[in-house]
Amino acid sequence: MRIAAFQFPVSGNINENLTKVRNAIMRASEAGTRLLALPECALTGYPPRDIPSSASVNFALLNRAYPELQSLVEQYRMILIGGTMTETEQGIHNTAMVFRPGELPLQYHKRALWGWDSDNFISGNETGIVEVDGIRIGIRICFEVRFPEYFRELYRQKTDLNVILFYDVSDKDDLIRYDLIRGHIRTRAVENACPTFTVNAISPYQTAPTMLTGASGQVLAEAKRNREELLIYDFVPQPPDFGERGRMEISDQLLFENQTSVRYFADGGSQ
Repeated sequence: MRIAAFQFPVSGNINENLTKVRNAIMRASEAGTRLLALPECALTGYPPRDIPSSASVNFALLNRAYPELQSLVEQYRMILIGGTMTETEQGIHNTAMVFRPGELPLQYHKRALWGWDSDNFISGNETGIVEVDGIRIGIRICFEVRFPEYFRELYRQKTDLNVILFYDVSDKDDLIRYDLIRGHIRTRAVENACPTFTVNAISPYQTAPTMLTGASGQVLAEAKRNREELLIYDFVPQPPDFGERGRMEISDQLLFENQTSVRYFADGGSQ
């Protein structure tokens, strides 16, 4: 399956972002792409960097954009995973929306909320899993990469590829942060023996990579920092190698032991 990630300077102007996304979809289609990933809040901009707050988003305009995106994925027979915001009676979610030909869009709402996130969003409770051409794909958003637990959930569901949408940028060129988050991504891939695909915004300075990491932490492809780019890779799920099989076997054993312990104490310690 040919996959692509489009890193670009996300702005607070929905129409500008949508123009970038349209062009990316067409370029990805010309390259034979099946799955295209966009950054966190790619359609709306991220508050308060690009817009004052999540409440300032023009949701009427945003909701008119979704049918157009659905039409484009129908036309190009492509899966699109893009960051946006969704409004509910309970509040506003930071959302990864999955557009699929012939099906209603799926949504995954960010759960690890802190700082600006907690000022602007409410948490979700979806699993964040979609199947494309027989490949199980797990979806996570930005800050969640700091927490192994969110990716352990995906390991239990036996995902073949995990996708992380980032909006992680800085006002200064911060290579230390870039390398730190790059290390987090590689560690999540190694821990769960699962290839991990990431995409980030780029302006002012990009502090998380757009890249594909293999199941043993190897960097298979990486976009150049701070430059608009469509990163394309032919992804083929591979059987686990010797080391990956070992990590999976121990992981399964630990998960079983933890579940057994939980049941034991829930039953009051009785056999």
